[in-house]
Amino acid sequence: MLNQKPTTITATPTVSSTTSFLPTVYAWMTAGLALTALAAMVTLSSEELLKLIFGNRMVFYALIFGELGLVIALSAAINRISSTTATLMFLFYSALSGVTFASIFLVYTSSSIASTFFIASGTFAAMSIYGYTTRRDLTGWGSFFFMGLIGVLIASVVNIFLQSTMIYWLVSYIGVFVFVGLTAYDTQKIKQIGEAGFANEEGRKKAAIIGALRLYLDFINLFLMLLRIMGNRR
Repeated sequence: MLNQKPTTITATPTVSSTTSFLPTVYAWMTAGLALTALAAMVTLSSEELLKLIFGNRMVFYALIFGELGLVIALSAAINRISSTTATLMFLFYSALSGVTFASIFLVYTSSSIASTFFIASGTFAAMSIYGYTTRRDLTGWGSFFFMGLIGVLIASVVNIFLQSTMIYWLVSYIGVFVFVGLTAYDTQKIKQIGEAGFANEEGRKKAAIIGALRLYLDFINLFLMLLRIMGNRR
């Protein structure tokens, strides 16, 4: 569960933007989600993988920290790496997320996962449309929701040790609020990046990947928070 403040793509707006930039971002986001789902299905179909990953907490937590490391590394190095490397890192992160995501199928019923997915999809689409169409400057939202995200992360880590039911539900409801807001904020920022244009095609490709990563994180975390609230456990 991680998001980043705006990542700057170094570019001089000498190449005019096109209407294809935002669809490209959503296409990569969708590809990431599809890869996550595929990796989860592959993991679930292998008894050996399930025992290796979920039978040993050290392995599971190592994968979780690996995901966090990939997000941080990609966001921090986006101006120094090639678009091909950025794309491969994003796809690898999506696949790794799918491996750990297999756990939700072991905890929640398939029907509640499916219904929550559709609710999360509808909510994400509505907020993304709002972020794209609104004339209101959502810059102030960014700092507010980023601080909320930090609070959710800290509370989640603390609750690993406290195991407090009250903190669990507070984090879940606040998390939904945070990622709903970040969806609108990130969509508007990605739109503004596309409208500003890029100095070259390489910069455009990297901007699309980092934008896809941000929206991917917004959607995945929104889905997980809603699942904690609405999901039926086995």
